[in-house]
Amino acid sequence: MASNKLCCTLAFGALLCLGFAVLIQAQNKPVTDVCLGCICEAISGCNQTRFCGSGVCGLFRITWAYWADGGKLTLGNDNPQSEEAFANCVNDPICAANTIQNYMTKFGQDCNGDGGVDCYDYAAIHKLGGYGCKGEISYQYKNVLDQCLTTFSPLDVRSSV
Repeated sequence: MASNKLCCTLAFGALLCLGFAVLIQAQNKPVTDVCLGCICEAISGCNQTRFCGSGVCGLFRITWAYWADGGKLTLGNDNPQSEEAFANCVNDPICAANTIQNYMTKFGQDCNGDGGVDCYDYAAIHKLGGYGCKGEISYQYKNVLDQCLTTFSPLDVRSSV
């Protein structure tokens, strides 16, 4: 259990470091690096093992339709139409994060009716989709998200949550 927590913390730290490395580029992206890390933690425990199953892939558990709505981003010379392009992208943390940024640019909205668009809205959009984000989020997903944001939001240089 302790090693699992350490792995998750290290994975989150790695994502956060990557985020700081591209902070200037991230200025026009809607989702902060801390928020991305917390969505990752809530959706999969940031398990970086290459994964595809039950219609989802990668540490962010992205579907093919989500990837397509996010612009069908690819790695290297992958053709977006190739069978491997989707899995290759969403199993890569940076390509997956950029897919999420594109998706949120397209579908970002106030899902919880609090008058603003923040990480809670992006987490709902990520879990429930751009058209279903006003639905109910599971207790576990919200609880992990809350704990993560409480812990790491003070490190976020772009927004408070």
